[in-house]
Amino acid sequence: MKILGSASATPFLNRHHTAQVLTVGNQSYLIDCGEGTQRRLVEYKVRHQRLNTIFISHLHGDHFFGLFGLLSTMHLQGRTEPVQLFGPAGLDEILTTQFRYSHTQLSFDLQFTAVDPDQHALVYEDRLLTVHTLPMRHRIPCCGYLFREKPKRRHLDKNRLPEGLTPTQLGRLAQGDDLHDEAGTLLVSNTDVTTEPNHSRSYAFCSDTLYTESLAELVRGVDLLYHEATFLDDMRERAATTHHSTARQAGLFARQAQARHLLIGHFSSRYRDLEPLLLEAQTVFEPVELATEGKTVSIPE
Repeated sequence: MKILGSASATPFLNRHHTAQVLTVGNQSYLIDCGEGTQRRLVEYKVRHQRLNTIFISHLHGDHFFGLFGLLSTMHLQGRTEPVQLFGPAGLDEILTTQFRYSHTQLSFDLQFTAVDPDQHALVYEDRLLTVHTLPMRHRIPCCGYLFREKPKRRHLDKNRLPEGLTPTQLGRLAQGDDLHDEAGTLLVSNTDVTTEPNHSRSYAFCSDTLYTESLAELVRGVDLLYHEATFLDDMRERAATTHHSTARQAGLFARQAQARHLLIGHFSSRYRDLEPLLLEAQTVFEPVELATEGKTVSIPE
């Protein structure tokens, strides 16, 4: 996970609007695309040619104003691979209008899927993971996204393998199959010659939202939880008015969800020093980190 931007609506020196890149295997997924995202990609040496799937949480500008520029640059550099884009209804209309008035005809297929921000539903799946929406409570329709790796293959244990197996038979065992003879009799059980697979990791992106304890059940036990923490808790009334959360509330949500690790971000520009937000979240939950620009967070298998 690479953090490209961590600011709330108003940018601040060295803090840019929300954008993150989640990398699983050789696949990279862009989560939100605030203004200046393509510059952050260049700065942190993330090749946008590898971005085939983009998830937008909601249509406040600090979460998607960088999208038109990024897609335009992909076009100018001759991209031909399709891009899958997920986000609230209306995003397609905004982009279509921008492309029409700039006389831009993309060199690649932009495949848009409107998500329902009020539902917890499967919206994307590939060979590596599944992605579900997470309903947020914000001033406009808004959703988070839950990424879960699919179950991984068990590991062949060479010490347990019987002698004389052919490469084809070894390949089938590596794929998770049992071996049978032509009559259907079991020859080798996969579980007898393999060890447990690596842990299938999970990441929850909770975008702009009021503190909503009931949503914790949807991400229970998640390995890494990102939760917005726009304000310190002495401004919780302001947070409620603007449909945001405080650092303490982010910690409480992580504790309720029994998350393994917490990232907080979307910081108000009123805070030059972010250490107080970190300390506040730590009063109710550990471990927690600040989602600061350029930070890479790894989720162990």
